[in-house]
Amino acid sequence: QVQLVESGGGLVQAGDSLRLSCAASGRTFSSYTMGWFRQAPGKEREFVTAINRGGFSTYYADSVKGRFTISRDNAKNTVYLQMNSLKPEDTAVYYCAAKSGVLYNSPVGFGSWGQGTQVTVSS
Repeated sequence: QVQLVESGGGLVQAGDSLRLSCAASGRTFSSYTMGWFRQAPGKEREFVTAINRGGFSTYYADSVKGRFTISRDNAKNTVYLQMNSLKPEDTAVYYCAAKSGVLYNSPVGFGSWGQGTQVTVSS
């Protein structure tokens, strides 16, 4: 199983940008489909985006499409989430996740999770 550590969260204003990083342990990072999820206070965790193992195919929730970009650097065992035009409703704890399946366009099957990083967007 892969270990994941997120970083890059913080407090920003609406309209600002933020980049989250997720560092993975192990030598098999490139074999995992990677994703980002988020959980706002009082709400269930929701899927944000995912990227395939090679990094050339991505999938986004409608709520972030056009504003967020997922990418990965397999040489650095890291996946990123670039968040632009942030809105107060983007406030949540953001989690990095990994799955060994190849379906990047499905939020199902993620079995490894990071501890989360807080993103707060003020209006």
